Amino acid sequence: MKQLVELIVKELVEDTDAVNIEETNNDGEVDIIIHVAESDKGRVIGLHGNIINSIRAIARAAAIKEDVKVNIRI
Repeated sequence: MKQLVELIVKELVEDTDAVNIEETNNDGEVDIIIHVAESDKGRVIGLHGNIINSIRAIARAAAIKEDVKVNIRI
């Protein structure tokens, strides 16, 4: 799950070295926290949150296969 989100986020940002993804697992629930450079936050969030919502939808689809629930925060 972490690798999937990291791949998507790195394609969106300009400063790929500043991308850091934290993943914690708690009894069937995965929390993913995305850290990016301050100047790249807008690129990851998108207009009206469209891009981050799309990332969340992709992660939820992948989570169904692994039978877990996923939460993504920036």
